[in-house]
Amino acid sequence: MKGASLVAIAACVGNFLQGWDNATIAGAVIYVKKDLKLQSSVEGLVVAMSLIGAAAITTCSGPISDWIGRRPMLISSSILYFVSGLVMFWSPNVYVLCIGRLLDGFGVGLAVTLIPLYISETAPSDIRGMLNTLPQFAGSGGMFLSYCMVFGMSLTTSPSWRMMLGILSIPSLLYFVLTVFYLPESPRWLVSKGKMLEAKQVLQRLRGREDVSGEMALLAEGLGIGGETSIEEYIIGPADEVADGQEPIVDKDKIKLYGPEEGLSWVAKPVTGQSSLALVSRQGSMVNQGVPLMDPLVTLFGSVHEKLPETGSMRSMLFPNFGSMFSTAEPHFRTEQWDEESVQREGEGYTSEAGGEDSDDNLHSPLISRQTTSMEKDMAHPTSHGSALSMRRHSSLLQGAGEAVDGTGIGGGWQLAWKWSEREGEDGKKEGGFKRIYLHQEGVPGSRRGSVVSLPGGDVPVEGEYIQAAALVSQPALYSKELMDQHPVGPAMVHPSQTATKAPIWAALLEPGVKHALFVGMGIQLLQQFAGINGVLYYTPQILEDAGVSVLLANLGLSTNSASFLISAFTNLLMLPCIGVAMKLMDISGRRTLLLTTIPVLILSLVVLIIFELVTVSAIVSAAILTACVIIFICCFVSAYGPIPNILCSEIFPTRVRGLCIAICAMVYWIGDIIVTYTLPVMLTSIGLVGIFSIYAAVCVISWIFVFLKVPETKGMPLEVITEFFAVGARQAAAAKN
Repeated sequence: MKGASLVAIAACVGNFLQGWDNATIAGAVIYVKKDLKLQSSVEGLVVAMSLIGAAAITTCSGPISDWIGRRPMLISSSILYFVSGLVMFWSPNVYVLCIGRLLDGFGVGLAVTLIPLYISETAPSDIRGMLNTLPQFAGSGGMFLSYCMVFGMSLTTSPSWRMMLGILSIPSLLYFVLTVFYLPESPRWLVSKGKMLEAKQVLQRLRGREDVSGEMALLAEGLGIGGETSIEEYIIGPADEVADGQEPIVDKDKIKLYGPEEGLSWVAKPVTGQSSLALVSRQGSMVNQGVPLMDPLVTLFGSVHEKLPETGSMRSMLFPNFGSMFSTAEPHFRTEQWDEESVQREGEGYTSEAGGEDSDDNLHSPLISRQTTSMEKDMAHPTSHGSALSMRRHSSLLQGAGEAVDGTGIGGGWQLAWKWSEREGEDGKKEGGFKRIYLHQEGVPGSRRGSVVSLPGGDVPVEGEYIQAAALVSQPALYSKELMDQHPVGPAMVHPSQTATKAPIWAALLEPGVKHALFVGMGIQLLQQFAGINGVLYYTPQILEDAGVSVLLANLGLSTNSASFLISAFTNLLMLPCIGVAMKLMDISGRRTLLLTTIPVLILSLVVLIIFELVTVSAIVSAAILTACVIIFICCFVSAYGPIPNILCSEIFPTRVRGLCIAICAMVYWIGDIIVTYTLPVMLTSIGLVGIFSIYAAVCVISWIFVFLKVPETKGMPLEVITEFFAVGARQAAAAKN
């Protein structure tokens, strides 16, 4: 996954610039205030102009990125950083300075909103949390270097705040070069626009392997929004080969599941009782009797993580004894010409417009299609739950994997498969439907021939090797009702962009799962801001000055300003190993666990700070304890509560509306940031540190309760599976209310 890691590091230069800007304005505003003789309200406006710009650009950044792509928006961010640095360097008065800060805010808004989204869409599931913690690390690194610069300049006789702010243009040039010449477009965005060949090439680069067909199928399936998702339980084993001329064994209780290559299928026997995921789904809110207000979604996600493979790798745990259920031989991946059979078929409306060859600009060729002879043969000998659907060998999406990677292993122990269900309608005609299945192993694989598996739901007879699995079953995105009407003998699949764009994008926001995800995303973003971290970071020098930090460094002969800058630089240096630990734990302990563990530390540090502000002790002891509390608060915050809200928001929304939903959550983030930042100077004057940190402590208590009751664990899960779970959880929450 070296490619994905390097791309994430390059993208995080935008967050480095954000951190640089945050620290620079925190130091420069002291000299701006003296030079331009600003009042407290105007001083707050100079600082907050960047936040106003970020909030303004956020309102449209998400939808525009869904329209033109993620990469062009990151390029725009780098240009805005560069121009704003030049304007601030020139600033002859406070009005021009505010314009420069506004442009800077535009760049910050694009970077902060879209970089986590971009990393989530390019990173593999098992290291997505770690890579999405990089923006926090880069931001803190930028703040450390910036404070070092400000400290050095504060030692001069005439510190230049224009120079401090204008240096931003220099690293922004590096960001521009990387966005233009190195960063690829998001493969999920490319798939959403039907650019399958380009998406495949990007994924190959990001994953470092040739076969990415399973993930390509996953990305296409992720374009579907809505529909009913059910959780089922299966005992799965390999389908017995049937010799030519022999009748397949008919078993009313068995379903056939289909993988990516022609002739590859498995037998799934529906059962009840062995899956903790299905148990939670069936009981719904009943499992939360001990905690009445807990969201069923939290328990639903938790039931999955209890069963995650220990390695957390992309390699599936399914069928370890006889090879992965989706492991196949040499892949047959066609890109330049997706399917010769389908484009040459007469009377089906799929003739290519470019000399019989398909391309990214011609999406009328089906991506999955029946193979006529195999389908007709299977139709003659159907199983009770559905006829055997043979996937054509040259599907550009659904291909088997070679080497050590499963073609349909999609991360976190999940596999992707499909089934063709068929029944006889009231008019006597056969009706069918194609179903997408996300499979997750639960229990230990076994090998029992001629025996039974004892489950809570009863004894289930099995033959050969098998696994127990939970399955998320839903309507696939690769489906067209119109084509089903035209071709009743078998399903023909087209690219989702042919059907998914018919409904207005705003209508997707009304889907229960999307609304549920928006509630979680907006809630965690707003509480994060009201916990006060950005206010503390912007005004760290002044807060430390009020705490008496100059007493600690009096023997060094430093001025009060220089001493506060040095302490701020030291604080940001301490952040880096804390964030490094968080990066390691993000995909092991998980997002939810880190939040529930670190928020109490935030509360404790704030309480201690309040106590020592109220009691009378020596100046040195007071300054030391208050400084330690601020440092602990900041370091603990950036290790969990800092990056996790952005990580969660980049994970919980469907592909089609991810940019729009993240923009909504980011808007809430920036509004909260503006309120906190603009009011902090006034609160320092009116209620002091005790009042400020008392408010922050109360918000942290509320935050812990919200996380405990409402925020699920998303570590290691494919983005598309996460959105399916939100759809299920939303229905359970609605049922619990009724």
